[in-house]
Amino acid sequence: MGKKNNYSEEVKMAVIEMKLSGDYSNREIMDKFGITNVTQVKRWMRWYREGQQYRLAQGIGKQYCYGKGPEELSDIEQLKRENERLKIQLEILKKYQGIERSWFQKL
Repeated sequence: MGKKNNYSEEVKMAVIEMKLSGDYSNREIMDKFGITNVTQVKRWMRWYREGQQYRLAQGIGKQYCYGKGPEELSDIEQLKRENERLKIQLEILKKYQGIERSWFQKL
């Protein structure tokens, strides 16, 4: 298994700025900063475009997933995200109950 590289927030922002300028290819940027995978550059760009710049400051394995945001979010924003996550979870449970009912009707 390969070693995971940890890039500073400054390097990530420099990569984004170079990509936005349009003067550099992915390969040139990767060579300049020692990035081994083009997917890394694309991921940083996606976070930037989606307004998730806070993710650039987080270390390896610290990216927040499953709808949970960073601690810096306001209480209201955290509650909104939790509410959305619970709505999705409820929809999944309702679908499962419908499937389960159809199984028992077949018996």
